[in-house]
Amino acid sequence: MKLYLILGSLLFTQLSVAQDSSTKIWSLQDCIDYAIEHNITVKEATLDKNLAEVDYSKAKSSRLPNLFGSASQNFSNGSTIDPITSDFINDQIHSTNVGVNSSVTLFQGNQISNQIKQNKLLLEQSAFQEEVEKNNIVLSILEVYLQTLYSKESITIAENNVEASEKEVQRAKARLDAGTIALSDYTEAQSQAATNKYTVITAKNDYQQYIIQLKQLLELSPLENIQIEPIDENMDLLNIELDKNEVYNNALMFLPEVKASQLNIVANEKELDIAKGGFLPTLELTGSVGSGYTSVSNNTFSDQFDVNFNQRLGLSLTIPIFNRNQTKAAVQTATINIEKAEIQKQTTEKDVYKKIETTYQNAVSAQEQVIASEASKNAAEQSYNLAQKKYELGDLSTTDLVISQNTFTNAQQNYLQSKYLNILYHELLQFYQGNDIKL
Repeated sequence: MKLYLILGSLLFTQLSVAQDSSTKIWSLQDCIDYAIEHNITVKEATLDKNLAEVDYSKAKSSRLPNLFGSASQNFSNGSTIDPITSDFINDQIHSTNVGVNSSVTLFQGNQISNQIKQNKLLLEQSAFQEEVEKNNIVLSILEVYLQTLYSKESITIAENNVEASEKEVQRAKARLDAGTIALSDYTEAQSQAATNKYTVITAKNDYQQYIIQLKQLLELSPLENIQIEPIDENMDLLNIELDKNEVYNNALMFLPEVKASQLNIVANEKELDIAKGGFLPTLELTGSVGSGYTSVSNNTFSDQFDVNFNQRLGLSLTIPIFNRNQTKAAVQTATINIEKAEIQKQTTEKDVYKKIETTYQNAVSAQEQVIASEASKNAAEQSYNLAQKKYELGDLSTTDLVISQNTFTNAQQNYLQSKYLNILYHELLQFYQGNDIKL
């Protein structure tokens, strides 16, 4: 146990020394801004949105005519038809064909228009999904940031306990030498001091673990040293009155996952329109220009290209009669996906309500716990101070002093925990309403 305590102390000392004057102090807003810009989950969502932009641009371009060039060189021998003059001859023929072809869809059951509208909806949906990932990072940063501050204050409490217990060991040694206490009382004081030192090491390790989590959210190098800025201790978070239903209604209007689920329904409705367009005919305008050369003609290459120059313009109508029920199946699939999208929207709204309800109840409970735990902490502190004085006068045993110290420590931890939980739930309620997180 002693070896573990020594090694742990040395490790934390080295980590502390490594944090020189160049170590950056990160505020909560610094962490949020940096994480939104660098976190890989957010970057993936941004790339998905960029892909949706490409798909939207491609859908709009489908209105435009296409244009293809072609060229061919052919050789034939024997009885054949001249590809240029269409004469039937029996000879060796070298022929060259070049041309440019184009077509544009004039009507396709409104599928092109509906596809463009759907891709625009999907682009807006991907933008909302990007906001969802940003919000998730913000909430993760908030939680880890407060946990880190809680852990840092726990170190202070633990170190104060070590200092107090070491003084108690000195008093116990003096009383042992004076013969006023038994050896067991002295060893109990030593045991309590060792336990408190172990608690310090554990608290410091917890703090470093939260720092690691924060670095990972920020996508920082494990070797980079950071410190976080404490929050305003004068924040008044008690007796805050909020209407739970109002918070929920505001969340439905603000949260991007709700808007994304609404767009998902509309996008699937457009998919149904696209599928129904498969029942309608397709009309295309086609055209081409070209020329060619044949070796059976006595004209020169350039003269033949001039003489054989041709143009073509036409309309092509395709009427669907039976395509093995592919269009019918597409319509049925789109209809089912609309129902699924509506269910997903209801599920999203239920999840939002659950978050609001849980956070609201926890916020109310945390406010009450802050008041109760603060009163308990103050009472435990007075009791511990009185116990120390009694111990100095020899009117209290070491066991009772240790019990009093542990009671005070637990009361401090309970107050610290309730304080940061109160801050967390208060900020969550503000966030769900679209308000900025400010600590």
